[in-house]
Amino acid sequence: MLKRLNIRETEGINRDWRMWGRLGKQLPPDEGDWRSWLILGGRGAGKTRAGAEWVKAQALGDWANGEAQARRIAIVGPTLDQARSVMIEGKSGLLSVHMEAERPLYEPSRRLITWPNGTVAQVFSADEPESLRGPQFDAAWCDELAKWRLGEAAWDMLAFALRLGESPRVVITTTPRPVPLVKRLLGDPATAVTHTATFDNATNLAKSFLADVTGRYGGTRLGRQELNGELIDDDPDALFRRAIIEGGRVKAAPELKRVVVAVDPPASHGKKANACGIVCVGLGIDGVAYVLDDHSLERAKPIQWAERAVALYHARKASRVVAEVNQGGAMVEAVMREVDGGLSFRAVHATRGKHARAEPVAALYEQGRVRHVGAFPELEDEMCSALGEGMKSPDRLDALVWAVSDLMLRRQAEPRVRVI
Repeated sequence: MLKRLNIRETEGINRDWRMWGRLGKQLPPDEGDWRSWLILGGRGAGKTRAGAEWVKAQALGDWANGEAQARRIAIVGPTLDQARSVMIEGKSGLLSVHMEAERPLYEPSRRLITWPNGTVAQVFSADEPESLRGPQFDAAWCDELAKWRLGEAAWDMLAFALRLGESPRVVITTTPRPVPLVKRLLGDPATAVTHTATFDNATNLAKSFLADVTGRYGGTRLGRQELNGELIDDDPDALFRRAIIEGGRVKAAPELKRVVVAVDPPASHGKKANACGIVCVGLGIDGVAYVLDDHSLERAKPIQWAERAVALYHARKASRVVAEVNQGGAMVEAVMREVDGGLSFRAVHATRGKHARAEPVAALYEQGRVRHVGAFPELEDEMCSALGEGMKSPDRLDALVWAVSDLMLRRQAEPRVRVI
């Protein structure tokens, strides 16, 4: 079929974004009466290209039988320089996604873009909200909205300006940050939300770049935000803070004096069972506790989580396994010894609530006395969520608390010497 196409037809297919854009990632939602399309994406995920292609389609009618769906469009960047260098003249910007015959005229001095069919776009800086007072539009593209210094004011002025046509719409392309404006949009039922990660666009990115950022930032809060496009926020009721965890993150632990593997076993197994928390922590010669591993298991049978914990115990040459026995009683130790009869084991009983048990450990984090060797996204999510009734059981956090408590909060009994 491709061999039968002429040059013009081939170029048309190459330029048809509906053929090449990633469905559910870079193409607008087909369903729903949305007014705002919020694309939350990692660095290099292709969100700028998605925004530029959407504006092009609105201006030229690419997706509406050749009839322009918008005649006046607002292009809003964090600053005028960023709007020009990224949204308009960038490699994935507006000018690059058009064929020569349809490419619009860009007049930087007038902040104006004009298409051959008469559609016009005005360029604005979010740093100048008042410049949006007066003009009116039937479509808009906002880039890096989470970085807008005067975000709320600029967005409100744009909302008043979107008053032309039957259904004015706006596309927002941004790396997520937990700022009030982004949260406001996420809570709006008229917002369609798309998530896309850096790795979704891996074929168009340098392998060295991907290897570098994965090795340096994979799993960290910054990496999850800037690469995975996740909106990472602290729960105000949580005991632990992501900033403290990030500030204490290290690549390697020093020489360790003691290592323990802590297990928080589930009360049952099956589809509805809680996870089994399995966390390894070592006490360094510097007096700091280092979180080494999170090998927690979802919906595992007792023999499965016991084998996982014992394997970690031997791999890390741990001093002992610490396990909570409130739920399983003697069964917990029995199943562990079934795997390794010579295991050094200590049973612990929870006599206080999860919040009370975690508070002293949270204090150690604040004092800089606990650090993470690498990143543990699932564990850190549990740590930075509130503890309370109705919450998902924080099994990884429970295991962490038992491990750190055994190393740093439990008074080690000194051997007594009887003199005769």
